Amino acid sequence: MAGHSKWATTKHKKAALDAKRAKAFAKLTKNIEVAARVGGPDLEGNPALELAVHKAKKQSVPNDNIERAIKRGAGLTGDTVDYETIMYEGYGPNGVALLIECLTDNRNRAATEVRVAVTRNGGNMADPGSVSYNFARKGVITVPQEGTSEDDVMMAVLEAGVEELTPTPNGEAFEVLTDPSSLDDARKALTAAGIEYDSAEVEFVADLKVEVDAETARKVFKLIDALEDSDDVQNVYSNFDISPAVQAELEADD
Repeated sequence: MAGHSKWATTKHKKAALDAKRAKAFAKLTKNIEVAARVGGPDLEGNPALELAVHKAKKQSVPNDNIERAIKRGAGLTGDTVDYETIMYEGYGPNGVALLIECLTDNRNRAATEVRVAVTRNGGNMADPGSVSYNFARKGVITVPQEGTSEDDVMMAVLEAGVEELTPTPNGEAFEVLTDPSSLDDARKALTAAGIEYDSAEVEFVADLKVEVDAETARKVFKLIDALEDSDDVQNVYSNFDISPAVQAELEADD
């Protein structure tokens, strides 16, 4: 899930990941396979693979799994990796916009699972272009605030094509936005400055966001959980935003 106040739902995401760890590992290794197929097995010469491996390690995917995925994707094991990326558009409860990114080897299965998850959880599918016009591809880096100042982060990424640097509402992280082509430069600049980051990915970020109440947020999270139950769904992007007050109400549910 991305494209909204994801820092406001840390507890929700951690609980979901704990409950679906094996499924999460499979999706992370699939990303590694695809990156290795496209750009080869050398991390230094393949930024997309380096990012995929970094993300997998952050989620505690075992090194053996990572190495097997790299070799499989690069064709070093004799296996064939043939996935395609498909984007679906839809609306969730109260008209919240959804972009659903699938990575699949079976287009019909992916389409069916996405449609069922959306329609059974208060949403409906949308025509191509009716939602995506409000989203732009951005490099998104999340940097923990602990031990790091906003000035430190800005100085590190100033020459790396940063477009925006904002603290998250809960005061736990900074979010760095870049052009997708500058993501790797910004990530490397942070590393060179000794600044740790939690995630660095190319995402679809909504130009206009809609703040929702706690009840709507709960319904949207339920829909997103249903989508992420599908092995084919890699990412769900949305335009909903959550205020600190709604965040506190949601955390009280846990």
